[in-house]
Amino acid sequence: MARGAIFTRSALGAKLYIYGQAHLRTLLASLGRIWHAPLSSIMTTAVIGIALALPCGLYVLLANLQTIAGGWDNTASISLFLKVDTPLAAARDVAAEIGQRGDVESVRLISAAQAMAEFQENSGFGGALDKLERNPLPSVVVVTPAADTRRPLEANSLLAALNTLPAVDLAQLDMEWLQRLQAIMNIARRGVTAIAILLGLAVLLIVGNTIRLDIQNRREEIEVTKLVGATDGFVRRPFLYGGVWYGLLGGVLAWLLVGGALLLIDGPAAHLALLYGADHQLLGPGFEGTLLLLGTGAALGLLGSWLAVGRHLSLVEPH
Repeated sequence: MARGAIFTRSALGAKLYIYGQAHLRTLLASLGRIWHAPLSSIMTTAVIGIALALPCGLYVLLANLQTIAGGWDNTASISLFLKVDTPLAAARDVAAEIGQRGDVESVRLISAAQAMAEFQENSGFGGALDKLERNPLPSVVVVTPAADTRRPLEANSLLAALNTLPAVDLAQLDMEWLQRLQAIMNIARRGVTAIAILLGLAVLLIVGNTIRLDIQNRREEIEVTKLVGATDGFVRRPFLYGGVWYGLLGGVLAWLLVGGALLLIDGPAAHLALLYGADHQLLGPGFEGTLLLLGTGAALGLLGSWLAVGRHLSLVEPH
């Protein structure tokens, strides 16, 4: 009984070994066929690579914008414009009262005189402003929310609370533009997803058409193979692996295109970041993103070849 079990396990192992060797030979043979048809293979791979590079590049761009916007969350502040007739002493009391709140990190008071001096310096209308009988600008209290109050919901709650203070004429959350940017990015993210789906369908058609032409060119070989008793799985296998290779090579090319594009814009992007006082480095696809790109390319290639083989291979039968 024990010898029979050992023999069964040995036979099963030998079958798995032979099965794996057959698949490995077919995998390498399909790559060899692609290698020996360089012109058509390069054209097919280039089209697939460009189709995969476009959504990948857009996703990387959105990821960089999301990272930058996430850093800007920490700069959110609330500007409280006090009533014009508020004395400086009363403005200081308002700032001190706000500074004692637990949901406020810091408070900065800009007096009406300071606001006028800054406006004169930046606007270039110093001479005209000197002729005014009274200062029309109010004192401003700039409030920086605490770290756990900088999210949109909590920041808006703080804004509503500060707006009820008697001396406050207008309260403005300087984060509203960032919320608009986030809304635009959400729309852009959905648009990129739609583009990725459409280009994925294009990759399926490209691989399917390539495999269809390959089946037509090897029609006689397929007929002879079936005539000597080859199974449908045996005949189908090299075409499926060919589709995988096309998708995988297209993914590699897409990765190179995205990396090259990032290298081209890295210098100007770093210069732009310095102009805004930031130190942001462009993010690439990363390890997980690269695996996802290559896996998506291989999966689309396999699916496209499977659809083409299932439709056209059954039409090839020995006479």
